[in-house]
Amino acid sequence: MEILITYDVATDTREGRRRLRRVAKACEGFGQRVQKSVFECTLGPADLAKLKHRLTKEILEKEDSLRIYRLLEPRERHVQVIGVRPEFDLHDPLVL
Repeated sequence: MEILITYDVATDTREGRRRLRRVAKACEGFGQRVQKSVFECTLGPADLAKLKHRLTKEILEKEDSLRIYRLLEPRERHVQVIGVRPEFDLHDPLVL
């Protein structure tokens, strides 16, 4: 399934800045950054549960915000990008 992860982490303290880096690192392991605090991911149910668990351990619910959206599929039909696109499309074949 196609998932959009967005987050807003309070960074007015050193611990907040660390949390921000840990949240971003967790998302990088599951998807592609499309904006500073926005990731697109293609995940199965098990990976989604794993990512949610990891992210909820990192954020502080009283200070931070985490949103997880399921995108309608096919994504190309419902998502419009105006401006700079991601480096690569997760659905294109990856040639090494």
